[in-house]
Amino acid sequence: MIEVQNLTRTYGGYRAVDDVSFTARSGRVTGFLGPNGAGKSTTMRVLVGLTPATSGTATIDGRRFAELPNPAREVGVLLDASAQHAGRTGREILTIAADTIGLPRIRVSEMLDLVSLTSEEADRRVRHYSLGMRQRLGLAVSLIGDPRVLILDEPANGLDPAGIRWMRDLLRGYADRGGTVLLSSHLLHEIEVVADDLVVIGRGRIVAQGTKADLLAGAGSSVQTARPEDAAGLVRALGDAGLTATRADARLRVDGEARQIGLIAHEAGIPLAELRPADGAGLEEMFLELTADTQRESAPTAQAGEAA
Repeated sequence: MIEVQNLTRTYGGYRAVDDVSFTARSGRVTGFLGPNGAGKSTTMRVLVGLTPATSGTATIDGRRFAELPNPAREVGVLLDASAQHAGRTGREILTIAADTIGLPRIRVSEMLDLVSLTSEEADRRVRHYSLGMRQRLGLAVSLIGDPRVLILDEPANGLDPAGIRWMRDLLRGYADRGGTVLLSSHLLHEIEVVADDLVVIGRGRIVAQGTKADLLAGAGSSVQTARPEDAAGLVRALGDAGLTATRADARLRVDGEARQIGLIAHEAGIPLAELRPADGAGLEEMFLELTADTQRESAPTAQAGEAA
């Protein structure tokens, strides 16, 4: 189990991670989501001892990473697949990993088979690997010690669709056998498919966390007016009824049930083109809304558009 409690990491006056707390439980895949620069990688680096915390704690099965007697036998880590020694072969990298943590070299062949790297690929220097091959090699290194915990930052980056499916099945099986998986990814669909729990971070702070089912079920309703110019009027009508609406052009996300919203729109004389529970919109819409004020590519505000 991974426990992060009141974790803060500052760089000068900048808080990369700001009072973050969450738990990744055994037997479950925890998706760690956030825009670029939100604090995901910094949190993971603190977890594995590469970056010291300014305050707070980050522990694995109750101990800091530095306190583990043989960390690679307990925690598998993949933070940057491109960080491997480019002049060595994949087999050499795995052999060094096995020797370092006291494993028999037969484990190297087992890992190559597990991640589907052929003998020819294993004997090729890493500088000639594709990004997808480096990801497979990185996963092999992280798994070689048969750890109880996996901490993976963007492990699907560079994998083709078949590779992504393979990785998803691998992580699902690992968690189903009792392992703990903390998985950061910008591939939201893959997180939605494989994750049991979600932790969403923006500007260094947790903005939402819970089971995937609960977060998506609590996402309210998705509404689209038949005429874009009616959106502002619907927002006012919903506000008068005590409901909060987040607007993106003619589409709204409303913290209310579809039936109630439909009645309010009918009473206001506003025709709707779409009205449905927002959980059907999936993880992407929920993620974009929760992190809307942290997105580098945020859309212009309605006021700015109207002023133009």
